[in-house]
Amino acid sequence: MTTTQAALVEKAGEPFTLSEVELDDPRPDEVVVRLVAAGVCHTDLTVAGGGLPFPLPGVLGHEGAGVVESVGSGVSRVQPGDHVLLSFTSCGRCGNCRDGHPAYCATWLAMNLLGGVRADGSSTITRAQETIGGHFFGQSSFSRHALVDERSVVKVDADVALNLIAPLGCGVQTGAGAVWNVLNPRPGATIAVTGAGSVGLSAIMAAALTPATRIIAVDRIEQRLRLAVQLGATDVVNATDGGVAEQLAEITGGAGVDGVVETTGNTAVLRTAIDCLAARGTAVIVGAPPFGSEVALDVNAMLGGRQVVGITLGDSETERLLPVLVALVRSGRMPVQKLITEYGFSQIQTAVDDMVAGKTIKPVLTF
Repeated sequence: MTTTQAALVEKAGEPFTLSEVELDDPRPDEVVVRLVAAGVCHTDLTVAGGGLPFPLPGVLGHEGAGVVESVGSGVSRVQPGDHVLLSFTSCGRCGNCRDGHPAYCATWLAMNLLGGVRADGSSTITRAQETIGGHFFGQSSFSRHALVDERSVVKVDADVALNLIAPLGCGVQTGAGAVWNVLNPRPGATIAVTGAGSVGLSAIMAAALTPATRIIAVDRIEQRLRLAVQLGATDVVNATDGGVAEQLAEITGGAGVDGVVETTGNTAVLRTAIDCLAARGTAVIVGAPPFGSEVALDVNAMLGGRQVVGITLGDSETERLLPVLVALVRSGRMPVQKLITEYGFSQIQTAVDDMVAGKTIKPVLTF
């Protein structure tokens, strides 16, 4: 058993507070990681606010990066001393996992987002001998140490800055995967991204590495639109000026966009994004509105070969995509450092408050 310090949410809507917790001993397929950095994601905030039924008190965090301290008897991916990037977990056995789509694992919701325990119902984290919610995305990385599923672990070179690559495990992977794995832009394509947060800006950076020749950023915050241009956007649309559909039509000469990545979770924005598709265009839904949200579609317009695709975590196979992202960050071709603001672990609530207020795009906690 490992005793460590973690950031807990005691009840929905309450702030993050630091507390001493105990981690269970690693099972054969688990790893103990000493965290060096962890990104803060909107999904963490949604759960902390009670938007999803995760068991609280609990330890969240799902963009961890650190150093392996110990491994279970059956672990083969890593060994003590290895530097690792953490991402979501999956069973590795269902049809989607075997087909290379673990983000759609048959056990994904229970093992990553809602369960708070291992697949067999056992707890990974206790406090004063009482079970608390853990195993968040197979890691619960808002902690100085984490008990992590082997399938959540990707080894990286020891000379890569872990505080720089921590966000790759969710936000960056999601935006990049939406472009590369779903849109796969053909030469000369036009791509729009609605929402210039960390996921949207990651999609823009990814689109800039494709043959797409027009990349349009849509947001309400002028500073973020300026950053989008630095990261590869060729055009911007400020939604506060109104008429987003009209602005997109003007930019594309009335043809519409070939692909759009919708990251805001706003159903009205999604409907506009779909309406602005060119013939055979694809809208990728990344942003998640409240459960039960619906969007009406113009069915006859969809008959023009248009598609709407929902996506989780970029439809990524982590052992294939994350090393590519690390290499691109390392070479400077994907400058994620422009999204990051660092906070000490004890400043986690300040990081959350700044994120909610729009003062920072991607907070990264350092340990």
